[in-house]
Amino acid sequence: MKLLKQFAIILIISFIGEVLKYVIPLPIPASIYGLLILFVSLLTGLIQIEQVREAGKFLIEIMPVMFIPAAVGLLESWGVLRPVFVPVIVITLVSTVVVMAATGRMAQLIMRIENKKKVDTDYE
Repeated sequence: MKLLKQFAIILIISFIGEVLKYVIPLPIPASIYGLLILFVSLLTGLIQIEQVREAGKFLIEIMPVMFIPAAVGLLESWGVLRPVFVPVIVITLVSTVVVMAATGRMAQLIMRIENKKKVDTDYE
């Protein structure tokens, strides 16, 4: 019963995201609205992490299964994708490397700032 309640909370937030997508004329997917609502709700304490923790863990565990329909869709579209396959692979590889490098650099920057703050507070 606890898991059903947690799923219900997530589904209600997702539904609110869907409603916002139709109300607000911006090209933002409903899932992004839902994620932002859940994030703000968790930050403000409107929703406690314990109220959605197990359902969230379950959804993360089954995430690979959720990609199967997308992969099948790609296989069915092979005729359309075949002419642009090499450019798509190159773009995917380059963008993946760029995102990984940018994320690593940002993590290093944040760690340096945190270490500097820690050193500064140690001397006070």
